[in-house]
Amino acid sequence: MVIRVYVASSTGSVAVKKHQQEVVGFLEANRVSFQEVDITMLEEQRLWMYRNIPRDKLPEKGNPLPPQIFNEDRYCGNYEDFFQSKENNTVFAFLGLDAHPSVKDSES
Repeated sequence: MVIRVYVASSTGSVAVKKHQQEVVGFLEANRVSFQEVDITMLEEQRLWMYRNIPRDKLPEKGNPLPPQIFNEDRYCGNYEDFFQSKENNTVFAFLGLDAHPSVKDSES
């Protein structure tokens, strides 16, 4: 299972930057293997992200803002969903992971 975090490397929004950093920082701190996908550099990935966010999660106006989180092709949620799961101590369930990953990290 690959957790993918769709981010925008060039955004003028301080809030978006902070939200992206918070999600990525949490995953790194908890040694969750993930892939960061920059939608500002990869048009195809941006379109894929837009097409795979459930209709009920799309904003009324405009495009969905990063970060958007997927486990493989399964949509997990956006920053607000992530934040709620963090507050409820259910992030691993939110990500579709069985439990906290082991401390072993082959990439270190």
